[in-house]
Amino acid sequence: MQSIRSVLKESIEQLGLVEHLTVAYILVSLCCAAVCALIIYFVYKLFYRGAVYSENFALLIVLTTVITAFITITIGSNLVLSLGMVGALSIVRFRSAVKDPLDVGFLFWGIAVGITSGAGLYPFAVIATLAIALLYIIFTVVSRGRRTFVVVIKYSDAAEEEVQKLLKDSKAKLRGKAVYKGENELTADIRYRRKTADVVTKLAAVEGVSSAVMVEYTGE
Repeated sequence: MQSIRSVLKESIEQLGLVEHLTVAYILVSLCCAAVCALIIYFVYKLFYRGAVYSENFALLIVLTTVITAFITITIGSNLVLSLGMVGALSIVRFRSAVKDPLDVGFLFWGIAVGITSGAGLYPFAVIATLAIALLYIIFTVVSRGRRTFVVVIKYSDAAEEEVQKLLKDSKAKLRGKAVYKGENELTADIRYRRKTADVVTKLAAVEGVSSAVMVEYTGE
């Protein structure tokens, strides 16, 4: 009759849990996670689409990928440690808010790479990382010609007709207008086109316009 200890040991082995890990397995797993994390890092840095790029968040993606890899290795190596790790992680609360929804996708990307690398699925981790990177780059390059800018113009009443004419030629969409004593402030959306790229220069040259500012609208 088998003892309880032997039954538990067989069950653990059937689940694919091992009690000892080789140094080579750990190094290869962490190296695979690090290489994939660097790919994600450079994709995020070179093709960033948000308002303000954060180097700290880019480094966070790399750290999250590698940390997730060795957590996966730990969970897969020992049942007792895995239960302790789950209990420890369950009490962690992250208070930092992610401003850009796209950043959440990069975090999930890094976590997924860390899990697959820690599980020893190296080809899958590398292939999936390259495929996602290529897909993201394609969408970013295609959407660059469809960017929306917000134009804020301050002008006097005498420049009203000329400002409206320039905005109409640029196919701008009015967002709002504020009228003060002797001065107007107008906000409009303009889709990026070659012929509208210099609309701010033309608006600033109009007599009666005190300021003209154009910034890219990112949803924030």
